[in-house]
Amino acid sequence: MNTTSKIESILFVASKPLALKKIAKAVGVDENAAEEAIETLKQKYNQPDSGVSLLENNEEYQLVSHPANRESAEQFLKAEVTGELTRPQLETLTVISYCGPITKPELEQIRGVNCSIILRNLLLRGLIKENEEATLLPTYEITMDYLRHLGYQSIQELPDYEILHNHEYVMKALGQEQPVAE
Repeated sequence: MNTTSKIESILFVASKPLALKKIAKAVGVDENAAEEAIETLKQKYNQPDSGVSLLENNEEYQLVSHPANRESAEQFLKAEVTGELTRPQLETLTVISYCGPITKPELEQIRGVNCSIILRNLLLRGLIKENEEATLLPTYEITMDYLRHLGYQSIQELPDYEILHNHEYVMKALGQEQPVAE
């Protein structure tokens, strides 16, 4: 895959604007090469008949729906956020609850499917949050609102939390050693 393709994929799955420096680091190129690739993507997307636009602000970039389609996109998102949680959303939320903080690739390893849209919906609902630390990949964990909605004061109050948090299957799926019982 070429640099432009890799950056396009990263911008597509990112849930918020990304700094040029972070984009360059993610694909293993210098900032000049990343900027050239982004210019190519701007030419591709920033067209009147495109449903997607590439926004830039202070060397941060984000793929968004075209401004002319704002109303349609907002109606779709409103329906997505106000309806009941789907089974895949509940499964994803459960994995994050018992295994969080967890990265998207780890989550997808456990579930066996792409979770980008589900994560976006759970973020919009305020049930999970994304933490970006010094690592390249953000981690996901539940929010205080989610705990409050469940009526719990702590994540450890979830049913069978201690058993499931470090479950053998999860550790195997993530390629990690199971913790030694004390």
